[in-house]
Amino acid sequence: WEVWSEWSVCSPECEHLRIRECTAPPPRNGGKFCEGLSQESENCTDGLCILDKKPLHEIKPQSIENASDIALYSGLGAAVVAVAVLVIGVTLYRRSQSDYGVDVIDSSALTGGFQTFNFKTVRQGNSLLLNSAMQPDLTVSRTYSGPICLQDPLDKELMTESSLFNPLSDIKVKVQSSFMVSLGVSERAEYHGKNHSRTFPHGNNHSFSTMHPRNKTPYIQNLSSLPTRTELRTTGVFGHLGGRLVMPNTGVSLLIPHGAIPEENSWEIYMSINQGEPSLQSDGSEVLLSPEVTCGPPDMIVTTPFALTIPHCADVSSEHWNIHLKKRTQQGKWEEVMSVEDESTSCYCLLDPFACHVLLDSFGTYALTGEPITDCAVKQLKVAVFGCMSCNSLDYNLRVYCVDNTPCAFQEVVSDERHQGGQLLEEPKLLHFKGNTFSLQISVLDIPPFLWRIKPFTACQEVPFSRVWCSNRQPLHCAFSLERYTPTTTQLSCKICIRQLKGHEQILQVQTSILESERETITFFAQEDSTFPAQTGPKAFKIPYSIRQRICATFDTPNAKGKDWQMLAQKNSINRNLSYFATQSSPSAVILNLWEARHQHDGDLDSLACALEEIGRTHTKLSNISESQLDEADFNYSRQNGL
Repeated sequence: WEVWSEWSVCSPECEHLRIRECTAPPPRNGGKFCEGLSQESENCTDGLCILDKKPLHEIKPQSIENASDIALYSGLGAAVVAVAVLVIGVTLYRRSQSDYGVDVIDSSALTGGFQTFNFKTVRQGNSLLLNSAMQPDLTVSRTYSGPICLQDPLDKELMTESSLFNPLSDIKVKVQSSFMVSLGVSERAEYHGKNHSRTFPHGNNHSFSTMHPRNKTPYIQNLSSLPTRTELRTTGVFGHLGGRLVMPNTGVSLLIPHGAIPEENSWEIYMSINQGEPSLQSDGSEVLLSPEVTCGPPDMIVTTPFALTIPHCADVSSEHWNIHLKKRTQQGKWEEVMSVEDESTSCYCLLDPFACHVLLDSFGTYALTGEPITDCAVKQLKVAVFGCMSCNSLDYNLRVYCVDNTPCAFQEVVSDERHQGGQLLEEPKLLHFKGNTFSLQISVLDIPPFLWRIKPFTACQEVPFSRVWCSNRQPLHCAFSLERYTPTTTQLSCKICIRQLKGHEQILQVQTSILESERETITFFAQEDSTFPAQTGPKAFKIPYSIRQRICATFDTPNAKGKDWQMLAQKNSINRNLSYFATQSSPSAVILNLWEARHQHDGDLDSLACALEEIGRTHTKLSNISESQLDEADFNYSRQNGL
């Protein structure tokens, strides 16, 4: 090779060249050509020159870049096709396996004989919806064998799994009353699923502000960790003036009479309702008629009996029940306190149509049980229908509940439905369910034929007698899935028939809009239960304290015609077990405490005044007593509050 030439001028491509020739000497007579390159190029700007907005050293050959793009797009296309095929395959498989939410395992299912079905309840997203047409991501199922809507339902199970409708969290609400602060007493109401905190007596000089708040339970949305609700709970601090503790919208209340707690003492009193599995196991034909109510502290001593009001679901208009009051011991066993119809001096039970008012002198856990004397014994059930849209825009879900006719049982249903987004579609109605061992049928009727259709196998559902008769463990319900033919259909009208074979029936007329903006809101509960859970002092009582003292002084004194408190009891429909009142230091005061418990919502002072006038001891109505006749303004306060 000869010596390299000088570098050429830098070209527009940012390169310069140099060359050499194989002429020193050139190959001759078959000699080999010079080894190496005859031309050499390099970047003439040390990498600073930009070609097509990229550094020269980063420029790749066009063929390599095209090959890379082809591989990338081919891979993406194959992935999209694979995902689409997978989705279509899964969808077709689920539709073939669970069309309308029913797995027909035996091909003879359409013949009407005994078949095996798998009814599925579904959770999807943040709503608990029972929709048989959905493709669920989580399924809980129950399998049973039996005929559909025939008259031999004893081997069947309920079509839905009611345990899925437990609430998703504990609920804690604290209520502070402004007028309690003026009395130097505070109270709070809490609803949660934890055991009660330490309860203690303390003097009036104790600082209530030192009581520590309870920790809140985290809101749970994962169905796999869905908790079992344990109890509703409320607490309040009471002293010598007494007061009233109410569990809102449950029908459960506690009345602490004036003077029941010694002076200079205050107690934090709690009350709770068990909403988990009942600890009271029924024996034989005995059934639980009320919630299990706990009041405490158990070591608290009262000088005057307090009144505990417990709702029940028995029809007491006829004598077909033998009803008992039971108490749970410290060992967890239940023992009978008394029969409602028996004579007893330890406690007193007054059975009203929907509640039992019990006079007690010790705190603990109480419940009412009933033993049917004949097949004509009747439980009162509350039937209600809730509705909500499905995840499928054309589907609409109806859930029909049959629960014991107690406010706390219906509150549990309302709590469940609020978590699911359900709306009450019709005023709940009362159904008398006989103890005649016949089952309950629930069916949907009169569906507009060209606007809606109901999914097959769900138009009529049947619930065994035992599930209804002992329905206090979980809210009992059946679900129906309706489908619109077109999205323009927004109005739904149908009838829901709930009937017991050889018994009573009830019709719920549904006339609603599936659009929330057009739907009429139906109130769940009466407004009187939405007040402060705890009230203390004179404002907690309907009868002003000064009038109460005058009544007791008048009727506790015996006369030649007999003890006047007996006439006071009879005029207030207290005709049984009068020996209990005879053992009290002031029978009239205990009778008035019972009157307070029975009239906590209406406070009908005129009826009490009429009873006094009939006795002939008082000739002036209580509601017309002037303020000058009273030593204090208690009665004026009662009148101002509509009492």
